[in-house]
Amino acid sequence: MATVTPLLSTHGISRHFGGLVAVDRVNFEVHPGEIRALIGPNGAGKTTLVNLICGRLVPSGGTIFFEGEEITHLPAHVRAGRKGIAYTFQITSIFGNLSCADNVALAAQRSLARANRHQTRKRRRAALSASITAMLDRVGLADRADMQAAALSYGHQRLLEVAMGLALQPKLLILDEPTQGLSDGEIEQFCQVVQAVANDATVLLIEHNMQVVMALAHRITVLHHGAILAEGTPEDIRANTTVQNAYLGS
Repeated sequence: MATVTPLLSTHGISRHFGGLVAVDRVNFEVHPGEIRALIGPNGAGKTTLVNLICGRLVPSGGTIFFEGEEITHLPAHVRAGRKGIAYTFQITSIFGNLSCADNVALAAQRSLARANRHQTRKRRRAALSASITAMLDRVGLADRADMQAAALSYGHQRLLEVAMGLALQPKLLILDEPTQGLSDGEIEQFCQVVQAVANDATVLLIEHNMQVVMALAHRITVLHHGAILAEGTPEDIRANTTVQNAYLGS
């Protein structure tokens, strides 16, 4: 049976803040087409690990590979713009004074500029308009395209942020605490969006809502004190007594 090359892999990746070891020699792989959940108690190192993957932090040791190419020292904008790693933040990073459509346009222009650089201006405008409409429709915000982003509910702002991430046409979409502040109905809508996104992109989900994690994830990685405590399917993690004692409770 052929071995599948991971989309993303880290090898002994570490990050120290003075005497604090936030991420401790982590070997981590995400495979193409999967929805991978990264869970663990507060302070486990989840966001630090993701910031290392995205290039927002420099590792203290170890290496990071994306599509088989080492990206350990590539800056964040190169990982996002050229490599296809999109990261939606734990705190919404939308432009509140702009419309929903304009927010998505800012993200879409970056990816479309690469794909359509030889087209006429008219064709580029048409492609941008189509991309904005498609991304807003995917997250259920098509009817709010002209609304100022700041006027959206918090849950809809999170969905707008996902639309902005999708507009980058990522190979890897990283969602950091995306359901925080969402109502039950918005969480259900979000889950449908993620399942649809997984048809086109790989998803790395950092999430505390275990119902969401168990419903969406193909595999789960549990971090504890900056190191991997366990990995496996939702069923494996649910049955793991070490994880239950450290995090899930039983």
